[in-house]
Amino acid sequence: MGTPQNLSTAVWRKSNYSSNAGGECVEVADNLPGIVPVRDSKNPEGPVLIFQNDAWSTFIASLKNQAGM
Repeated sequence: MGTPQNLSTAVWRKSNYSSNAGGECVEVADNLPGIVPVRDSKNPEGPVLIFQNDAWSTFIASLKNQAGM
């Protein structure tokens, strides 16, 4: 298990593809150096997944590639 991260300055935002209808929503905070935390917007006090910037960028590029964007 890694070292706990201080997320007190995280600025969370929902995906542009999330609706406000209370469905499945993901929030990311991309204002922290070196990491991208991800959480479930329905459970903001719950667990957070933390990705290194390069891993997150690779993941997003792969999604865009599969979607033909």
